[in-house]
Amino acid sequence: MDYSEIFDKLKLVPAIIQEYDTNEVLMLAYMNKESFNKTLDTGYTWFYSRSRKTLWNKGETSGNVQKVVSVFADCDNDTLLIKVIQTGPACHTGRKSCFFNKIF
Repeated sequence: MDYSEIFDKLKLVPAIIQEYDTNEVLMLAYMNKESFNKTLDTGYTWFYSRSRKTLWNKGETSGNVQKVVSVFADCDNDTLLIKVIQTGPACHTGRKSCFFNKIF
């Protein structure tokens, strides 16, 4: 299957970003077909900003890049899991992961 076809039915797909070595979930962002293809072409994560309505490359300004190790689609082909080697923190707050607000 050409996995870019995922974007034919869904214009935006959630992408869970996970640290390759530790399996820690670092962040969740959204991809469109263009950002998905740029990720595959460059080997670094690219996303679509819903608020700015533009592509963005993780670490482009901060230097905290994500080198892609593997990309998986879930069983319904509507969510991606991307395993990366993270340089520096993944969260814009400076934390390693965006998931630090414990609720329960």
